[in-house]
Amino acid sequence: MKSYYIHMIRHGEIAPTLSGKYIGTTDIPLCEEGKMKLRKLDFEKDYPYAAAVFTSPLKRCTQTAKILYPNTQAIVIDQLSECNFGEWENHSAEEIIGNPDFSKWLAGDPSVKPPRGESNADFTRRICLIFEQIVDGLMKTGTTDCAIITHGGVIMTLLSVYGIPTAKPFDWAVDNGYGYSLRVTPMLWQRDRVCEVYDRIPKPKRDEDEDD
Repeated sequence: MKSYYIHMIRHGEIAPTLSGKYIGTTDIPLCEEGKMKLRKLDFEKDYPYAAAVFTSPLKRCTQTAKILYPNTQAIVIDQLSECNFGEWENHSAEEIIGNPDFSKWLAGDPSVKPPRGESNADFTRRICLIFEQIVDGLMKTGTTDCAIITHGGVIMTLLSVYGIPTAKPFDWAVDNGYGYSLRVTPMLWQRDRVCEVYDRIPKPKRDEDEDD
């Protein structure tokens, strides 16, 4: 039985994130530095092949998809968006640290949500549902390799739920432009809804002499 490979990649840098602000559903494009770093990564390292590319609808993800996979038409999926931080959007942790709900939210309390925002439970439910639909779709169509261009919070949460080895969300934190490769074995997925995290990406380019 064949396996399926999913490559989760965090989008490139945006200016507000560089200054430590929470940016969730605010649609901010990549900054010029972010674009340059992505192109440099793509030149110096190898991103995995993907027959299909799925992306969050936010500009920082769709632009990343075009830079890293220019020859593949990305499929935009609304449910791959970052968490809605509500009134905490565009604020740094230092600006809201005095809010008791913020401390509970950071600790992962599923019942707490930012004012006018999305709770941890609702966020997790949303992205888990779409991830399972993506995996099931790959199996139905026989598509063995795909990339998901999304956000740091999405990647950390999904891997904490489905990833083997098991780890807490912040253990899966990853820099912009980087990510993880997952191997989905149909029998294991259908039985336990888990997948193996087997590599970090992008990988160093192979020396051509290694192929000789």
